[in-house]
Amino acid sequence: MTYRVAAFYKFFALPDFEARRVTLAETLGAAGVKGTVLLAAEGVNGTIAGTAEAIATALAALRALPGCETLEAKFAEADEMPFLRLKVRLKREIVSMGVPGTDPNAIVGTYVAPAAWNALITDPDTVLIDTRNDYEVAIGTFEGAIDPNTKSFREFPDWFRAFRERLESEGRKPKVAMFCTGGIRCEKATSFVKAEGIDQVFHLEGGILKYLETVPEPESLWRGECFVFDERVSVRHDLTPGSYDMCHACKRPLSEADMQHGAYEPGVSCLHCISEMTDDQRARFAERQKQIDLAKARGQKHMGPEARRSEEA
Repeated sequence: MTYRVAAFYKFFALPDFEARRVTLAETLGAAGVKGTVLLAAEGVNGTIAGTAEAIATALAALRALPGCETLEAKFAEADEMPFLRLKVRLKREIVSMGVPGTDPNAIVGTYVAPAAWNALITDPDTVLIDTRNDYEVAIGTFEGAIDPNTKSFREFPDWFRAFRERLESEGRKPKVAMFCTGGIRCEKATSFVKAEGIDQVFHLEGGILKYLETVPEPESLWRGECFVFDERVSVRHDLTPGSYDMCHACKRPLSEADMQHGAYEPGVSCLHCISEMTDDQRARFAERQKQIDLAKARGQKHMGPEARRSEEA
C-alpha cells in the first residue's frame, strides 16, 4: 500500500481552538489518519499520513474550521506508514517563537512568489536571512543568505534585534527578505520584524520547497540540499531524496562522512550530539535502539520516537 503524506499550516484566528480538538481528533482517527496536528489561537500546523481517501477526509475537516477554508497542503508519497499514532495537540503557537503579541493574522510581510524571488534577493538593497536552524542551513541555503546560527526558532528574535542594531550603526535601512522550508517560520518572522518597526519586509511564498518545485535548476540560486521534516531527511533540487541520513538521537542530518565518524552509533549518538549527552541518556538510547532492532527482526514496528514531521523547530 502507498500512503499519502500531507504537510500543511495556516495562520488564522481560531479563538475556540481548545473546543475543536476532540471533534477533530475523532474525525481524523475514524478516517485512519496518523501524524501530528497542532491547534492554537493563531491557526493550525501539521503533517499527517493515510490513504488518499483518508487524507481528503482530514483536509476537508480542517478546511471546515472557520477561517481555514483556503488551507493548502504539500503532498508526498510513502511506501510505509511514517507515523505510529495520531496526535492532535493544543499549543500556544503553531510555530514557537516565544514573543507575546507576534500575530501573523494582524501584521505580516509581503509574499514573494518563487518566480520573482531571484530578482528580490539579487537586489543590492536586499538583506537575505535564512530563518532556519543551523543544522538545516549547513546542508544548503540560498546564495548570499545570512545564517543566524540559531539552534531553535526561539533564538531568532534576539539574533535579529542584535543584527538590526548593527545595521543601524552602519546607517543601513535595507529591504529584509526571509525564507524557510515550507513558509511557516519566515511568515511568523516577518510578523515579528514588522512589529519591530521594519517597513520593507518580504518572505518566500511556499518556502524553499515551492521554489525548488517552481524554478528550473539552471536558473536557481539555491545551493546544496534542503533539509525536510520527514523520512527523506533532505531533498535535491528536483525534490528527489537527497544524500543525507539522520541521527535518531538528536535528529540532525548526517552525511556519509559523518556516519564514518567514531562518535556515530545508530540511534545513540553522532559527532554533533555525543558531547551533549549524559551517560544515562546514551544508555537509554542504546536500549531503545536494541528494542527497535529486535522488533524489526520480528517484522514488527517498534513504538519508538518518530522523526520530526512538521516545520515547528
